Amino acid sequence: MIQFCHRAVPAAHSYVAEGRLRTLGSPLLALLLQGPGGVGPEGSSPTMVGLVARSSPISKVVLLILALFSIVSWSIILYKLWTFRRSERQSGSFLDVFRRSNKFSEVQAVCRSLDNSPLVGLFQAGYTELTAQLRQNTSEAAGAAGSNPRAPANRPTLKSLTAVDRALMRASVVEVNKLERRVAFLATTASIAPFIGLFGTVWGIMSAFQSIGQTGSTNLGVVAPGIAEALVATAAGLFAAIPAVYFYNHLSQRVKLFASEMDDFAMEFLNIAERNFT
Repeated sequence: MIQFCHRAVPAAHSYVAEGRLRTLGSPLLALLLQGPGGVGPEGSSPTMVGLVARSSPISKVVLLILALFSIVSWSIILYKLWTFRRSERQSGSFLDVFRRSNKFSEVQAVCRSLDNSPLVGLFQAGYTELTAQLRQNTSEAAGAAGSNPRAPANRPTLKSLTAVDRALMRASVVEVNKLERRVAFLATTASIAPFIGLFGTVWGIMSAFQSIGQTGSTNLGVVAPGIAEALVATAAGLFAAIPAVYFYNHLSQRVKLFASEMDDFAMEFLNIAERNFT
C-alpha cells in the first residue's frame, strides 16, 4: 500500500500539470501562430491603404471630403505664404522710394512695378484725392487770376485734409480685404474637419457593431478591424484641421502686421500732405 501511494501521487501531479499545460497551451499556440505582425498565418498586417480600401462607402465619401478640404487648405497656405513674402519685399522697396523722393509724382512712377504691395494701393488712393483737390484749386485760382490779373498767384492748397484721410482709410480696408481673401477657408476647415471625421468614425463603429451582431462573435479579431477602419476618419479629420488652425493664426497675425504698417504709412502720408499743401 505504501508503494502504491508513492506511485499514485506523482500520477496525480502529472495529470494536474498536463491540464495546466493544456489550459495555457492554446493562447501560447495562438501567439506563436500569429507571428511578429500580430496576425494569423492566413492574414497580413493591415496598412492604412488596406483599412481605407476595406472601409464602407460612407467612410470613403467622408475621407474624400476631408482629402479635398486638406488639398484646398494647403493650396491656400502655400499661395498666401508666397504672396505675403512678395508683398513684404515690395513694401520695403516702396518705402525706400517713398522716403527718398521729393515729389509724389516720382513715387507714382514706380507704383506699377511694385503693385503687389498694399502700400501702393494706399498711396495711389491718397495721391488721386490729393491731385483732384489741387487741380480744382488750381483751376479756381486761374479763373480768379483771369478776372483780376493783378491778383498774386498762390500756391495750390488742399481744401480738405479729412477727405484725403477718408480716401486712405477706404483704400486700407480694400487692401486688408485682399490680404484676408481665402484665409477664412482655413478657419472653416479647422472647425468642420474634426466633426466630419467624427461622423465617419461614428458611422464605422455602428457598422462594426452591426457585423458583431450578425456574426455573434466578440472575438478581438472580429471587432478590431472595424474599429480601426472607423478611427481612420478621425485621424484624417485631425490631419486636415491641425495645419489649418496653425496657418490660419499665422496668416491672420501677418495680416495684422500689414494693417499696422498701412496705418503708419497713412499717417506719414497725411503729415507730408499737411506740411506741403495746407
